[in-house]
Amino acid sequence: MAIFITRGNYSEHAFQGMLKNPEDRHDAVAKLFAAAGGKLISYYVTMGEYDFLTVAEFPSGVDGLSALVVAAGTGGVRSLNTVAAFTTADAKKAEGKARKIMSGFKPAGG
Repeated sequence: MAIFITRGNYSEHAFQGMLKNPEDRHDAVAKLFAAAGGKLISYYVTMGEYDFLTVAEFPSGVDGLSALVVAAGTGGVRSLNTVAAFTTADAKKAEGKARKIMSGFKPAGG
């Protein structure tokens, strides 16, 4: 499973609804992610450039993207920004692989 961190903003429509009826979005997001084959690890409401941050596991980027398309397409969120995250153990594996393939690469301008 791959880890994905998503930041985003609630839409004006979402804020209007939350003012009328305050809600905790954790369970709804967890259910959406599970339907896409993933698992919500953390959900935070944040201050600053983004209104929320999620940390989730998905089998692939396609699975994660399907959940984000639903979230954005239904009008509750906007400005989604997602990055893949890696454990330090995975980073070490990538560094080892990079070392093996480095000799076959010609850098730009080189």
